[in-house]
Amino acid sequence: MIRIAHISDLHFGRTSPELLLPLVTALNAAKPDLVAVTGDFTQRARRSQYRAARGFLDRLRAPWMAVPGNHDVSLDNLWLRFMRPYGRYRRYICNDMMPTHQQEGLCVVGLNTVDRFRWQRGRVRWLQMRQACRIFSQSEGVNVVLAHHPFEQDEDVEKSLMRDAERAIERLSDCGAHLVLSGHLHRWRTEPFLSRKNHAQVLQVHVGTGLSTRLRGQENDFAVLDIAHPDITVRRMVARGGRFVEDSARRFTFGDQGWHSAA
Repeated sequence: MIRIAHISDLHFGRTSPELLLPLVTALNAAKPDLVAVTGDFTQRARRSQYRAARGFLDRLRAPWMAVPGNHDVSLDNLWLRFMRPYGRYRRYICNDMMPTHQQEGLCVVGLNTVDRFRWQRGRVRWLQMRQACRIFSQSEGVNVVLAHHPFEQDEDVEKSLMRDAERAIERLSDCGAHLVLSGHLHRWRTEPFLSRKNHAQVLQVHVGTGLSTRLRGQENDFAVLDIAHPDITVRRMVARGGRFVEDSARRFTFGDQGWHSAA
């Protein structure tokens, strides 16, 4: 079995300080093979916020990999935003804008979906998509994509979905992606994508915010995924009573028609 802990939207600079130690404790107690962080480490991409985010990462015992979020590029410093949008992210978090993690039975690829010319709406980078497909074509395990922006969202979400998101998830499905982990919306969602082919070939897991006070009517949370292909169990861990506890669990099985709920 392979275990991934998925966290997102920490927003250092606007966090609940009392949740920091419980989140670190819960992540370390889960003993994941990998901690996947899908962006928005900071609130305003300031150095102090990045230093706090890096300090958090340094307290994790498991390997981690990350992609940037839209809050990780400067909003108010236009020179930084347009000329060196990822300078601080590269310095404090990761220099690689398309990180990968491979181990027996698992291949994870991170995609940068941030658009520096638009504050909220992300973008699909087709060169990265092609590179991800090449990597997945050589993988014999479960193929996982990390992206800050979701490729599908509920109709009541006010934020705009990425342009070409549906075409992108079809492309990922065709090239063997099994799972997409994302954030951005501060809302929990876990279910298969509904593609034009009517096959749920890719499972999506959106987590909310691990630490931020910017809640969207839901609790602070993160996910623990236990992968024993063709089964994946997704557990939602929520902040209650000063610690993170299991709120729910869903098991999915991959078959001829793609993913389906098994519990």
